[in-house]
Amino acid sequence: MDELRERIAREGRNLGRGILKVDSFINHQVDASLMMAVGRELGRRFSHVGVSKVLTAEISGIAPALTTALALGVPVIYARKTKPITMPENVYRETAPSHTKGHMVELLVSPEVLQRHDRVLIVDDFLATGQTIAALARIVHQSGAALVGIGTVIEKTFEGGRAYLESLYQVPIESLVTITDMSNGLIVFGQ
Repeated sequence: MDELRERIAREGRNLGRGILKVDSFINHQVDASLMMAVGRELGRRFSHVGVSKVLTAEISGIAPALTTALALGVPVIYARKTKPITMPENVYRETAPSHTKGHMVELLVSPEVLQRHDRVLIVDDFLATGQTIAALARIVHQSGAALVGIGTVIEKTFEGGRAYLESLYQVPIESLVTITDMSNGLIVFGQ
């Protein structure tokens, strides 16, 4: 996706240790027009798999998941990191390491919104090590629903997440932009 690639090249910052700062248009301030284009493209790429729900992790994945769900005409679910009093006692629960927070985060989904008849597309802002996406996939498995695809905005191929997820799940994985190297302060794009 050329518009996204150009935006990363212009405004993205390599903070070292594999951290790409895209706060000005994806992770903190969201460029709504760009995010609508992201959702349309992910929706187009997954239009053939029969998605009934889009699942993401709170908070950075919500914008691309929401626009993808809108493009597909289905609801979006975001895994909560803290349990509100409105959530039932028994929930689907997994943990995953957060690269940017530096600790484990808990992901919670209510069985009221994710059920065994659902066909789930996981959407997230980044695919790096694949740990957060794998935790979301385990939640899908707990619910008895079917995982039908994984879509991400930016993939850092050098962190091995795609290979990890491909070893666990036989579903299509789509990333709109790939970054192959961030050593020495660079941001090198893949094809």
